[in-house]
Amino acid sequence: MDRPTVADGAALWRIAKDSKVLDLNSSYSYLLWCRDFAATSAVARDGRGEPIGFVSGYLRPDSPRTLLVWQVAVDEAHRGRGLAASLLDGLVARTAAEHAVDTVETTITPGNTASERLFTAFAERHGALLEREVLFDAGQFPDGSHDPEVLYRIGPLAH
Repeated sequence: MDRPTVADGAALWRIAKDSKVLDLNSSYSYLLWCRDFAATSAVARDGRGEPIGFVSGYLRPDSPRTLLVWQVAVDEAHRGRGLAASLLDGLVARTAAEHAVDTVETTITPGNTASERLFTAFAERHGALLEREVLFDAGQFPDGSHDPEVLYRIGPLAH
């Protein structure tokens, strides 16, 4: 696991696109993310050094000890091996050491059981409370075709 670079942006976009679950952002946004938020993101690589999974995140400007996890995705050929959990654990450990992060937040749409399990298990592994509340309801999205986003707040983390 390491920090993504701009050269990884295209692969991260492809992994997100192929997930068929994530909201796909523009390819440009993945390039920017790899440049501007590499310190709060992580990428897993195969034996050839190619990205096979990632976690993207950022520190909340009004709560700099909170890591907001934006997206988690693993290439289909590498799923089911605990890679997402390892990436998440590694990223949180790094941001805790570098930025004193003590809380993790993410949003999950109802029915995304893989993400629900990932973050519920993360909270259990770290002995942290898990709170859920609707952050954005379906009516707040301008295109009208988006499910609600439920905020998962995990913390305080034991270090």
